[in-house]
Formats: sequence, C-alpha cells, structure tokens
Amino acid sequence: MILFMLIPNPNVYSESIFSDVDTSVLFVSEFVSLSLDLVEDSIIQNSLDDAKTISKITTEIFPLHLQNLRASNSEISDEIHILLLDLHNGIGILDNKVLLNDIQTIQNLIEQYSYQNPDYGKSIALMLTVVDEQYQIAITDENQSLHNLSVILVDRSHVLFSNTNYNNRLTLEIDSFFVELKEKIENKDDFLSVGTLINAINRDFVSHESVVYDKQKLYDAIRNLYSKMLAALDAGDYSKAENLAIEAYLENFEYLEPDIEKVDSELLYTLEIDMREELRDMIRNNQDANRIRIFVEESILPDLESAESKVQTLGTDGLVNVVLEKELKAMGDATNDQKSTVRNEIDFIRSTLQEMLIQYENNDYHSAYTSARTAYLDSYEFVEIPLRAIDPDFTLEVEFQFAQLRNLIKEHADYDQVQDVAIAIKRNLDESERLVSGTGTLAPTIAFSSSFAVIFREGLESVLILGAILTYLEASRNNRFKKHVYIGVIAAVVATAVTWVIASFIIDISGANRELIEAIAALSATAMLFYVSFWVLNKIEHKKWMEFVKAKVWQATTTGSVMVFVMLSFFTVYREGFETVLFYQAMSSFAKYMEVYVGLGFIAGLGVLLLLYYLVRKLGRKLPLRALFGLTMGVGAYMSITFLGNAVRELQILDIVPYTSLLGVVPRLDINLATMTGIYPTLETILAQIILLGIYLVASLYVLVVKPRKEKQLLSMRKSHGSENVA
Repeated sequence: MILFMLIPNPNVYSESIFSDVDTSVLFVSEFVSLSLDLVEDSIIQNSLDDAKTISKITTEIFPLHLQNLRASNSEISDEIHILLLDLHNGIGILDNKVLLNDIQTIQNLIEQYSYQNPDYGKSIALMLTVVDEQYQIAITDENQSLHNLSVILVDRSHVLFSNTNYNNRLTLEIDSFFVELKEKIENKDDFLSVGTLINAINRDFVSHESVVYDKQKLYDAIRNLYSKMLAALDAGDYSKAENLAIEAYLENFEYLEPDIEKVDSELLYTLEIDMREELRDMIRNNQDANRIRIFVEESILPDLESAESKVQTLGTDGLVNVVLEKELKAMGDATNDQKSTVRNEIDFIRSTLQEMLIQYENNDYHSAYTSARTAYLDSYEFVEIPLRAIDPDFTLEVEFQFAQLRNLIKEHADYDQVQDVAIAIKRNLDESERLVSGTGTLAPTIAFSSSFAVIFREGLESVLILGAILTYLEASRNNRFKKHVYIGVIAAVVATAVTWVIASFIIDISGANRELIEAIAALSATAMLFYVSFWVLNKIEHKKWMEFVKAKVWQATTTGSVMVFVMLSFFTVYREGFETVLFYQAMSSFAKYMEVYVGLGFIAGLGVLLLLYYLVRKLGRKLPLRALFGLTMGVGAYMSITFLGNAVRELQILDIVPYTSLLGVVPRLDINLATMTGIYPTLETILAQIILLGIYLVASLYVLVVKPRKEKQLLSMRKSHGSENVA
C-alpha cells in the first residue's frame, strides 16, 4: 500500500524542479538491475525458489511505474515488462541458460534508459520502502533471499546518496543513519527498529514521512483544481468546471480515501457524497456560481481540511496500526439492498465497457474516455462502499485498473491494450459481486449436487462393467483373471490422478490465456457430455447392456491373454476418469468459493458408487439399470447445458462472442447461482442453451419413442412374414 503512494504522480509534482519521469527511471533501473543480479546468482546456484521469490517482487514493482517509464521510452519499457513476466513464469520451466540469456537481455535494455534530472532523495525513499517491506518478511519467514535483497538495496541507496545536495548537517545525519541501518540489517535486528530507522531517513529526504508528503500534494492539488473550477464557473464555462470537479475527485481524492476512512469513516462518506454527487449535480443543473462557491468554500473545503488534519495527526505509524486493528467484514456481509445495488451497478458497468470498446475501436477517443470514466465514477463507486469493508486491497486493485484504463485511452494506446484491461476489469466485476453477495445457500447446494452427479454419472458405467466382468469371471470359473482386472483399475486411477495434475498445471501456467483455456475446457466438457448422454441412451435397455458387457468379457476370455483383462479394466476406468478430470476442471473454474461443497459432493458420490459396486456383485441383473441410465442421461444433459452457458459467457468476457443484453427479459441471477446454472441475461448464452436443450429433447424423443416404435413395427412385420411362410 505504501509503495503505491510513493509512485511519482505528474499532476502532483508538476511544480517540482525534478523530473518525476526521471525519478521513476532512476529507481526502477537501479532496483530491477540489482534484483536481477540476485535472480541470476540464484539460477546459477540452481536455487530456483529464491529466484522465483525475487523475480516476483520485480514483476510487481515494475508495472507500478510503467506510465512514467513509457514517458521516458515506451518501446524499451514494454519490452522489459514482458520479459520480466516471461522470466518469472519461466523459472523452473525453461532451461537455465535461456533464463540467464533473458536476464542479460533485460539488463542491456535497462542500460538504454537515460535520465537528466531525477530526484535522488525520492528514488532512495522508494528503494528503502521496498527494503522496509521485504526485510519484515525476511525476518518473519527467515527468508535469506529477501534478506540479501535488503542488504544490496541499502548498500546501493547509500551509494546513490552521494548524488544528493543536502546541507552539511542533514548529510551527516543521513549518512550516520545509513551506517546504522546497514549494521542492523546485517545483524538481522528486529524489523520494527529497522522500519523506524528507514522512516527517519525518508523523513529527512522529504521533510515528512513519505506517505504523508505525497498525500499532502494531493490535498493541495484538489484545492488548486477547485480554485480553477470556481473561476470557470464565474466565466460561465460549466462544462470545464464539471471536468475540473471530476478531476479533483477522480484523480486525486480517490487516493486519499483509504487513510481518511481509517480516521473518520463518516467524514469520508460526507466528502464522497458532496464531491461526487452534490457538487456535480449543482454544476450539471447550471446553478448560480455564487451558490456553488458557498457550497465549496463552506462545506467541502472545511471538511477536506479536517480530514487532512486528522490524517496528519494520526501519522503514518498510527495509520498502520489502524489497518492492523480494523476488523474486516466477512464475504457476503452486506445488506440485501447493497447486494442488489452492486448487481445493478455491475450490469451497467459491463454494458458501458462494451460501449467503450466499440467507441475506442472506432477511434472515438473522447467518447471512450467518457464511458470509462462513467463506468467508474457513476457506478463502481457504489460497488466500493460495501466491497471496501470486505477486501480493501482488492478494491484498490480494481481502482487502479480503472485508472490504468483511463490512462491508456488518454494515450491512445493500442486497442489490444485497452481491451486487455477492460477484460481484466470485467473479470474482477464478477469477483466484486462474489465478495459482496457471498455464496448463499442455493448455489452451494447446486455445487454439491452437480459434483455428486458428475462422479456418480462417470463412475456408474465403470462400476457396472467391472461388476459384470467379475461376476462373469466367477460364473465361468475364470477367477485367475480377477487380479489382472484389479491391476488395470489401480493403473487407471493413478493415470487419472496424473491427468488431473497435468491439466491443473496447464491452466496454472496459461497466464493471460487462462480464461480462454477455461472456456475451451467448458466447451469440450459440453461436447463430451453430449456424446456420452446419447451413448447412454443407446444402452438404456437392460438386455442391450448385458449383451454389450458379455461381448467384451467373452472376447477377453477367449484370447486367454492376461493383458487383455488389464487393458480392458484400465480403459474402462480411465476413459471415465479422463472425462471426470475434464468435467471437474470445467466445474472448478465456475464454482469459486464453493470448492468445499464440490469436494463433499465428490466424496458422497464415491460412497454411493462403492455401495452400487457391492450391489452389483450381490444382485447382478436386479439393479434398475433403465432408471439409473435415464438419470445419468438427464444429469449429463443438465451439466452440458450449464457448461455451455458458462463457456459462451467466458468467450463474451474475452470479446470473442458478441454481448447482447437481455436484462429485464431474462432473470438476473446472483453470480454464484448463475455460474452453477449457466443462465445469464444475454441473447447469446440463452440461445446456445435453448438450441442444445432442443437437440436433447428431439434426440430423446427419437431414441425413447420413435425408434422403439419403428423397431416394434419391424419386428411385427417379420413375425407376420414368418407366419405367412409357415402357412
């Protein structure tokens, strides 16, 4: 959190004699270069976990300064950004030589950065902030790699300090602080004393603690913008005044909210309403400029000054303590009105983002920016109110995504970049709704039932075949083949487990393509269920089923080869195991926060299958196979329709499939219930599900009604023809 607030902001520091772009370039160049040296050493020593730890920090910090880095050199910055991500993802996967070459490439690119007038003090403060955060983790978790990182960052910060131009008194003081800091870190003193010393150094660099200094500039920026806004109102330019009011709130006050909330949440709420709603409404309605001036000067500015004073009085350490002491709400701990509001606002945001992408693709940058701003300012702000109390860090993450989206539009970035951020926001809209709404009761019940149904449906065929095989072997006195059947079963279970691990690994490393892979998995599961359901329909008659099993076993016993039984049982189980992996992978991507219920359903399903296996061995043909197969066919149809709805929606989020809203026509379900049914209020998802349902109904009618009648008629004709021949 502190690191975010230390990022130089061009709007805030525009009056500084230093260049904020150069300051970011200096800090990032030094930090990334030093970090990569550690990553390189770790890879050479084959300490890949340590390399992964350091590279993760690098990939997290670099994007925070990407805007300023691009202002310096966009081509180099984008290339480094991608290479850092690839490097982190490749550790432990790619050959070490490839990784070392990538590190050298990044180092060479970093050397191409240039800076003329950086603020060395601020760059050092940024470096020491990283030390403060990572040293605490190093001591708490006894992580040597993070301790090494802290050591080299402090050493380099001390070297950079020689480029500053403070007076003799301050120079001597800071230099002594550095000596003490290096000694404390080398001796692995407690992180509280190290943090206190770092705070003292940063205070000397910026005259205040770094966080308070940066936020002071934000307060000043708001006052300055309001002054310009009032001047615009006096000149009768209400449009310009509204834009200035929005900038004051959106680009400045937003970053003050977390600290104000910690000291006075009611004051924050008042300021939010006054700045975001009341003031904008007054300007939009072209109210008298003097009336607006009175409202700003007698209401907003005094409250803003009060908030500023309270934050400064509590101080940085006090704010940290508030964070530690404040109890967050549990997921779903919101009123029904708040949950309803969140759903409605998220629907509006999703629709607005779709419009924004169309506008941007048509080069209508002004309208696209307005839409992006509206999506956040007029809607997500209302989502934040209950969300921040549940997960403030996630809330801040989404805020920065919206800010990134606006910045990309301002820069007229490539459409793909804007689209990627919009997709990430849409993905987090679902997460926002989940956190506020909670899982509820019905969705977990469906998750349990679906999980139970999947393992039961997939395991039923294996249980029946294996039971029939073993029973047939006993009846035909071929007991010597039974152990080979068991060997095949065990091998199939192991192969299924390996398949699950591989599938999970592929999804985990898919990165930006994860959603696409999940959509493909859901479509594959739909196709597999569709095929299997009609295979089941053709086996629904008990007589046909037994003929199928007997044919398989007779073929195996006549050959006399034990491998035939091993392979027969292996493929009987593994085929179902492979399908189970596919179905559960698809389900796991949709049943978020309901994994426990999915697991319980799986265990319950296995228990019932074991019971059925016992019954098959004892009762044989007495099991109601027609009813069981009919049930599994229905379950397969339901699950495939659910998977199809979710797959189409995933493709809509990725902008591969069009998005046509049917809000008001199709019920808008809670996000968890929607994912467990695949029902979403869009034309494309509903149409796909209706078509698939229609195919099931027509095919079922043919297999269960039309086909038997034809077979009966054909049999009757044959009998009649036979009687005539006898006569």
